Amino acid sequence: MVFRCWGDKDELMRKYHDFEWGVPLHNDYELFEFLVLDGAQAGLSWSTILKKRENYRKAFDNFDFEKIAKYDDEKIDELLNNPGIVRNTLKVKAFITNAKAFIKIRKEFGSFDKYIWEYVDNKPILNELKNFEEMPSKTILSEKISQDLKKRGFKFVGPVITYAFMQAIGLVNDHVAKCFRYKEISKLSS
Repeated sequence: MVFRCWGDKDELMRKYHDFEWGVPLHNDYELFEFLVLDGAQAGLSWSTILKKRENYRKAFDNFDFEKIAKYDDEKIDELLNNPGIVRNTLKVKAFITNAKAFIKIRKEFGSFDKYIWEYVDNKPILNELKNFEEMPSKTILSEKISQDLKKRGFKFVGPVITYAFMQAIGLVNDHVAKCFRYKEISKLSS
């Protein structure tokens, strides 16, 4: 039997655990997608957001930050009337703000990928957690990244959301050491 550190009870969560969570990402569009989705999760469960993921992709132009940065009041109204996403005014406006800040980072660093991966010297942090309960909700590094993102104008990027983002994009491998994905992702990180 395969041991998973989480995600056993729901097929969507299981697929996310088995194929995405913790895999090192370097594509700016995928990185922006997770930044948006982790921000959308604030105060909600990840399962809720995963179930709405395809709706978010359609509503937010496949997370094309160049397009999102140009959204106007009419588009905001359209989004706030879309039952397929979390209709929270602060979050929707934050995603537009974040798209603009994301573009500025790309101009400064050449890519968001280069900016974010420099925090770990381009090599994922490999934690060796014994059980799921040992997993932190935030770290000193997530606090540092969060502060810098906020300084650069990002919203919904507190240290807990930032840590979830770090886990999702593979900056940190937080699969429990006995989880079958821990070794697989560790090899990807070498």
